[in-house]
Amino acid sequence: MTAAAPPPLPVTWRPRQARIIAYSMAAIMVVGSVVLAVILPEQFKLPDRLGMIAFGGAVAAVLHLLGRLRVEADERGIKVVNALRTHYFEWAQVLDVNLVEGDPWPKLDLADGNSVGAMGIQGSEKERSRKAVSELRALIRARGEAPDRD
Repeated sequence: MTAAAPPPLPVTWRPRQARIIAYSMAAIMVVGSVVLAVILPEQFKLPDRLGMIAFGGAVAAVLHLLGRLRVEADERGIKVVNALRTHYFEWAQVLDVNLVEGDPWPKLDLADGNSVGAMGIQGSEKERSRKAVSELRALIRARGEAPDRD
């Protein structure tokens, strides 16, 4: 595989399919719970109806956690927004990025020996993920302190 040129900064990578599915399902849940709360029989009182709407909102909030996934790179470093945590890394902290065939997302190899999944690049989006990993790797080589590998 040929090495990609580093893209101009700042750059953001987001999954396309996961966002569409997450936000579509969130909208369906909110609208569905409101409609259901309105058409419930009279035996269901206001607290029951509000609970139904709150449930739909809670499910939409969880789906938002999946829709907000992204990887951002700027002059200072890399920001990885995963479902439950956001990680900030300076360029010197990141040694490499790897996406093994069949993995759901790439992993950032860190200078301290740990690795962090970058859920904002989805392995299921084959061509987009390969391009994103190649661009991110080029940025790590250009801005990081890791030695170049041939």
